[in-house]
Amino acid sequence: MFIRTSQAAIDSFLFLGDSLVADNNWQSRIPYCKVLNYGVPGATVDDLLAALPDLSIRVDSPAAILIMIGTNDALDGQFDFVDGLRRIVIQLSREFPTAEIIVTSLLPMRLSFPGMAEIARINEGIKTMTMQTGSCYLDVCTKFTQSDADLFQADGVHLTPKAYEIWTRTLLEHVAFLIENDDE
Repeated sequence: MFIRTSQAAIDSFLFLGDSLVADNNWQSRIPYCKVLNYGVPGATVDDLLAALPDLSIRVDSPAAILIMIGTNDALDGQFDFVDGLRRIVIQLSREFPTAEIIVTSLLPMRLSFPGMAEIARINEGIKTMTMQTGSCYLDVCTKFTQSDADLFQADGVHLTPKAYEIWTRTLLEHVAFLIENDDE
């Protein structure tokens, strides 16, 4: 089974980010696509930006790319990483011009720092950046804050299987929305 958008059939999905991406078996959650998980525990926006030239050599043109990065930046008190994220999106758009690029919101954390107000401000910046670059914004943060489920491991940052279920469902709903809009 392929997921089709106007760009291409989504038969391969590239996941980029930090441990929140790396720690999940996306392939088991999206079995009808070839999933390439390039999440790197501890990665920051600058780390991902620096890794992109090597990535374009190792990866054939994916149909879709999901980016979830910025958690480690925020944990280090670096809240001005959206411009770096913009450079990532632009570079990926050049390297993989037919890929749908989906940027995930920064997720809430069960920590006093960074607080939800700061995360909301960052997410507004990410959302604006996606509109400016023609990429897609995936608001998982709102889904998490609306959930009563236990979504976080003891450290308050890393996710439980239930959290990954919500994230995956939100992603697949978004992809279905893209398909529906293509059919109109």
